[in-house]
Amino acid sequence: MYKFLIRPLLFRLSAERAHNITLALLSVFKHSAVASAILRLFFKKTHPSLEKEVFGLKFPNPVGLAAGLDKNGEHYNAFADMGFGFVEIGSLTPRPQKGNPKPRLFRLLKDKAIINRMGINNKGVRNAISQIQKYPPRTILVANIAKNTVSKSDDEVVGDYEKAFSMMYDFADMFTVNVSCPNVEGLQSLQDISFLSDIMDPILDLRLCYDTYKPILVKVSPDIDFQQLDEILDWCMLSGVDGIVAGNTTRSRENLATGKKVIEKIGDGGLSGAPLFSKSLTLVSHIREHTKGRLGIIGVGGIMTPAQAGEMLAAGADLIEVATGFVYEGPSFVKRILKFLQIK
Repeated sequence: MYKFLIRPLLFRLSAERAHNITLALLSVFKHSAVASAILRLFFKKTHPSLEKEVFGLKFPNPVGLAAGLDKNGEHYNAFADMGFGFVEIGSLTPRPQKGNPKPRLFRLLKDKAIINRMGINNKGVRNAISQIQKYPPRTILVANIAKNTVSKSDDEVVGDYEKAFSMMYDFADMFTVNVSCPNVEGLQSLQDISFLSDIMDPILDLRLCYDTYKPILVKVSPDIDFQQLDEILDWCMLSGVDGIVAGNTTRSRENLATGKKVIEKIGDGGLSGAPLFSKSLTLVSHIREHTKGRLGIIGVGGIMTPAQAGEMLAAGADLIEVATGFVYEGPSFVKRILKFLQIK
């Protein structure tokens, strides 16, 4: 029904408007136990063979929602009811920000892809905390944190990450530090090992102040040079970072079926979806080989079929995340993946 009725209707609207309408509809499930139960009945799948223990946490299944869909941490329980084993909210910044000017979200239907230059628009950490306090999560919650766009100096940037991390610590189960979004000026440069250590060292030190240990992961770009990536991996293994989210959206526009004029008209932005899968798979495989299993890996980028989910896990990912695949394939996508992965 999604592919033949709901998706065609949504895809008649602009991508961002369709996204906002979908999230508005999901708000119903916050207030209705019956509606939530119906979601679970149709879409949730559990089986002992799907359970995984990673980062010291027990996941009901290895399929998570990637950051970017539940930007403000307002719909995590509805997504959990649709079968996700964990939900990554954000990116969250210390202060609310509007993001980049519209239009900033575009579908490439021929490629089953999306280009976005949202600019990490979000309502800020405090809003997410208020939601979590009001609607306690029924899932493992991952908080993806980033700096505010207006923060430019080194001290401001480091301060943003520290503030977001310390404010969210009691409200999330694990953290992703986003230093690789292509849609915020200067953010990808934070992957340079000297900048990265300046950000991560204070966060890792802050964690020592809390009674409960919570995993911290670094999100890297699929466009990163492998020599630079290896420096990051070596540093992460020595520093106490628990894992890598591999990866983010890509600036590449290679091998697209969508016409060049359309791509040029859209302009800048990070591309997600089917064209990204090969690059993401190679990234995960390289990280697994280089780290020999010493860092946990969440594989994300271009997973559009259950078979590709299996490939990503076979390449070395401990967990996977989907977002664009969920948009194109609909709410039954997670259940289809889990049926494929289930050991009889």
